This record gives sequence, structure tokens and C-alpha cells, in this order.
Amino acid sequence: MGDKITGLAAPSVISAPNQVTSPTHYGTWDRLKAFIQVTKPISVFLLVFTAFAMMVVAGATHPLSWGLMVQSLLAVSLACAGANAISCYIDRDMDAVMGRTSRRPIPSGRINPPILALYWGVLLFLASLVLAWGLNLVAFAALWGGMLGYVVVYSLWLKRRSVWNIIIGGFSGGLPVIFGWAAVTGEISLLSLMVAALVVLWIPNHIWSLAIFYREEYARVKVPMLPVVCDIKKALHCLLMTVIMMVAFSVAIYFVGDWGVIYLGTAAVLGVVALGLSTHIYFRPEQRKAWTLFKFSSPYLFLLFLAMMIDVWI
Repeated sequence: MGDKITGLAAPSVISAPNQVTSPTHYGTWDRLKAFIQVTKPISVFLLVFTAFAMMVVAGATHPLSWGLMVQSLLAVSLACAGANAISCYIDRDMDAVMGRTSRRPIPSGRINPPILALYWGVLLFLASLVLAWGLNLVAFAALWGGMLGYVVVYSLWLKRRSVWNIIIGGFSGGLPVIFGWAAVTGEISLLSLMVAALVVLWIPNHIWSLAIFYREEYARVKVPMLPVVCDIKKALHCLLMTVIMMVAFSVAIYFVGDWGVIYLGTAAVLGVVALGLSTHIYFRPEQRKAWTLFKFSSPYLFLLFLAMMIDVWI
């Protein structure tokens, strides 16, 4: 297998430019939409959904009013949106180089000057903190931790410096789960920690499969993702190990959460598919298989959390 993967050339590394092009032909409506797009709403939806699911699970044993739910969901939505906008500002130089990100609002010039995205992200996050402060201290701390983990630890510190960027920086991905549980209960439990760990273990599968598919682009902007700095066999081995742990956690959560057959069946079926896709690409690495694994990862997490809620409702 060596350093080759079918359909993917070995990456070359060149410097990313410091300037972002700024076209001026976009209309007012395009610029307004850009401030939504810079928050990465699809990413926000998935993270907020994990928080919502944990609120529903916690609501099975704790009071959960509509007012509390709306306030909590708005807080975590604004926090995730703000963090994404700030990260887009930080990554604006390499986003302009990578083909898959070059049409994002900042490199495309729809947000110009780029500093507006930073102001927008900070404003959203400050608003989220005001809402979270009205919940409880644990929920407030969870939002702060998510912001520091994603923006400071991942985007500013590790993303361009260390192969551990996803492993360490990925801890912030589990904090919406902690927030959702804490918003209702005011505390942290073993169940919430295990579900958060499940999300943390899901992140390498999600990001590394994407990095395998876009390996050359990540190398061009000198982001040391595991598939860039290691040969493909080692990267796929690490990916497979994280998937095995992720599936194991998804089953262990069934016993801690005392859920029914809906969650267990969903975790089992989705786990088999995830393991099958990961094993298949490990033994027969191809670029298109990495893309398939990436596209499966988001529905996997969504359906797993949906099953948690359905089990609680039933």
C-alpha cells in the first residue's frame, strides 16, 4: 500500500498566499447571505442537534420547559455559529488556496474586509454567553470551553502545527453534548461524558476521511493532517482504530443510558456499516471510498442521536 492511494497523487507542498482576493461584483443580498454562510450552518445544525438530543434525554428525569429549551438551543446555536465564523477568518488565507473552500464568503470577497467576519463571530458568541449565563454555571462553562477548544486550541494553535490537531482539538466537539445535558440538569453525568466522548471519537473519522480525499490540497496549504504527514496505510490504520472505539462507545452507552432496542438496534446497524466502510478502505484504499466514508459520517451521528431521542420518547 505504501504511500499511494488509488486515484490520489502524492501531495506537493507549496506556500499559501497571504492575500485573499476580493471581487466587488456581489450584490447586497449576496453579502447578507454570506454572513450566514460564514457560520457554516450545516456544521452548526449537527452540533446543535447533539445538544438538543441530550436535552431530550435529560428531560426524561428532569423538568424541561419550552422556555428553557428555546433559550438553550439559541445559546448553543449562536456559540457554534460564532466559533465557525471566527475560524473562517483565521483560515482565510488557506481557504483561498484550497479548491473546496475557495468559494467561502471571505476568500470569494462576499465579506470584505475579512475583519467583519471576526467581529460577526465575536458578536454571536458574546450573545450566546449572555443566554448561557441565564441557564447555569456548568452550561456557561461548557460554551466557553467549546469556544476556547475550537478557536484557540484547534484553529490558532494545533491545526497548522501538529498532527494531533484533530485528536486534541476534537474535544471541543463533545462540549455541545455536555452543554445540552447541563442546561437541563445543571450538572455533568457519566452518561453525558460518554456521549461526548462518542462525538470526540467520531471527529477523526469525519475529518481524516475528508483529508484523505483532499490530501493534496491539505498538503498545499501545509496543514499537517494525519493522511498528509503519514503514509496512507498508517493513516487508515489510525482511522480504523478510532472507528472501532467509536462503535464500542456507542454500544456501551446503551447500558449506561438504560435505553431500549431502538437505540441498540440503530447503534448496531450503523456500527456495522461504519466498520465495514472503514475496513474496506483499509484493505483496498481508493479516493472515492474515502469520500463515501466522509459522506456517511454525518448521517451516522445524526441517526444515532435521533435514536436516543426516540427511545426516550417511547
